[in-house]
Amino acid sequence: MRTEIPRLRREAKLSQEELAQAVGVTRQTITSIETGKYTASLPLAWRIARHFGLTIEEVFDFSDLEDE
Repeated sequence: MRTEIPRLRREAKLSQEELAQAVGVTRQTITSIETGKYTASLPLAWRIARHFGLTIEEVFDFSDLEDE
């Protein structure tokens, strides 16, 4: 699943650690989501999107899941 988190973090001048602390996870979790090794749970996706003032769909691209 593609994510806009790296771009959003850069624009907000946030490190992975800062975002992780803001949404209550480890930096490793944010790294894994950004690299596609881990898919965020719905509650975590909501917290991340909410942190940036966006919807889940604006942060995460689900188009690759539509074919399944």
